[in-house]
Amino acid sequence: MADSPRASPSDIAPVVLLADDDAAVTGQLVPLLERSGFTVRVVADGEAALLAAERESPDLIVLDVLMPKMDGREVLRRLRRAGLAYPVLLLTQVGESTERAMALEEGADDYLNKPFDPYELVARLRAVLRRSRRGLPALGAAGQVRAGQLRLDRVARRAWLADRELLLTPKAALLLDYLVTHPDELLSRERLLEVVWGWDAISGTRAVDNRIAELRRVLADDAAQPRWIETVPGQGYRFLAEVVTIG
Repeated sequence: MADSPRASPSDIAPVVLLADDDAAVTGQLVPLLERSGFTVRVVADGEAALLAAERESPDLIVLDVLMPKMDGREVLRRLRRAGLAYPVLLLTQVGESTERAMALEEGADDYLNKPFDPYELVARLRAVLRRSRRGLPALGAAGQVRAGQLRLDRVARRAWLADRELLLTPKAALLLDYLVTHPDELLSRERLLEVVWGWDAISGTRAVDNRIAELRRVLADDAAQPRWIETVPGQGYRFLAEVVTIG
C-alpha cells in the first residue's frame, strides 16, 4: 500500500492564540477564524496567554490590551524579553494614540482598534502569516532592519541610506517604519492614516500623500519607476524592497 502523502506546511492550519476576556468578541471571532483556515486557541487573561504562548508555540498571537491579571502590552513585553518572536497583533482602544505608538515600539507586528471589522483582522493575520511562512522573522520585534542600502534603527528612530542619515519629520519617520515592517503589503491611505495619525486626527488622506512625497524625496525614489515605494492607483502604497532584520 502506498504511503499517504505527507502534509506540507501550507496544508497545516496555522494556530492562532486569541487572548481576550470579552466573550462576545471571541464568540464572533472563533467561528470566522476557523472558517478562514485557522486553528484557534482561546484564553481569557494575560497570564494564561503568556503560559499558552510559551507552551504551545502558536503561529500567531492576538492580544487584547485590556485583560485581567496581565494586560496585552505586558504579555508582549515579556514575550520579547524572553526572545520569543511570535508575530503579535494587538487589539487596542479607539482614540488612545499612545496605545498605538507603544504597540509598535514594544514589538507588535500590527494592531487594530476596537471595535474592528473581523474580516480586517483575518486579512491582517494572513499578511503576517505570509511573511513568516516565507522564512522572514517578525519584523515588529526587530530593533534594526535593512532593505538594501536603507537601514532603520527602530529603537533610536534613525534611518540611513548608505552612509547618509535621513532627516525626516516625525510623521514621515513613523510612516517609513510602518511601511518597512510591512513589506510587499498593499496598505490603503486610510490604514496608514489610522496608524500614523490616528482616527482622532483631523488630517485627511492628503496628509499621507504629502509624507509619502517626503519619503520619496529623501530616498531619491522615482514614483514612475519606484525602487522603494509603489503607488497602487486608487488603493494605496506598497513597500517594494526585501527587508531583513539585523538586530
